[in-house]
Amino acid sequence: MKKPDLSIVILNYNTSSLLKGCLESLYKCKDDLSFEVIVVDNGSSDGSWQMLEREFKWARVVETGENLGFAGGNNKASGLVKSEYVLFLNTDVIVPRNTLEKCLDYLKENKLGALTCKLILADGKPDKDARRSFITPWIGLIHLFLKLDLMFPKSKLFARYWYGYISEDEIHEVDAIQGAFFLTRKKILDEVGWFDEDYFLDAEDIDLSWKIKMKGYKIVYYPKVWVTHLKGATKGKNRNVKKYISLKEKLKFRLSGVNSMEIFYRKRLWKKYPPVLNYLVLLGINVIKILRTVQILIFK
Repeated sequence: MKKPDLSIVILNYNTSSLLKGCLESLYKCKDDLSFEVIVVDNGSSDGSWQMLEREFKWARVVETGENLGFAGGNNKASGLVKSEYVLFLNTDVIVPRNTLEKCLDYLKENKLGALTCKLILADGKPDKDARRSFITPWIGLIHLFLKLDLMFPKSKLFARYWYGYISEDEIHEVDAIQGAFFLTRKKILDEVGWFDEDYFLDAEDIDLSWKIKMKGYKIVYYPKVWVTHLKGATKGKNRNVKKYISLKEKLKFRLSGVNSMEIFYRKRLWKKYPPVLNYLVLLGINVIKILRTVQILIFK
């Protein structure tokens, strides 16, 4: 049996309506190239499995039985993908025609390690997180604390995290791409060990990008095609999507990014800087945790 051109891995956790929209958009792309879809369900209780059985029998479903997080859930597909190329796709992404084909062609032609396209938010604006730099102490200071990239959005010195000094319409190499649309090669995933399961939610994509870059592969932002990203919907942050999220879940989701930031720094950057700077970074991370907790409790 001929291998599919692409294996698409979609992780789902209680986002049945979003998953349906995502799969419907993929079905319209079936004439562009051959692909398989593997939906990993992280123990959903919203009828996702029944919906898949009823409406999308062409998608393979893997049931984990529990919420393993982003890394653990996606890694369940590691022994199942049949293609040489793997696309990790969020349930809150709508894929138009030609995007898959053109991204895959560009990845192959340029022998890249990984690639993402332009991500367009529901309001029509580009998702800045589609392309990111690794957060070093300097970038963390100017981006997370001083917010200088908001004051000088085109500065090469201050707008490095989101590459604000490079046009969003220009193809260019980046440090990290977003897990919402993360195209890579299975050979590379096997080489670097797929996603690091020390992360539960957030920063898994940055960590995977780091591992791919450390192996000498290039990662590219390719904005000649796009997808729609209903960002935050899977975490209950997008108010345009009706999905109840409890206060406990909100705290877990909102703080997961900061916790993952600490994990990433300890794993990948700790040995690159002196101890005094490292502990200042940890202090800053804990300040962010406190501020986010207070914000959620006040505006719950």
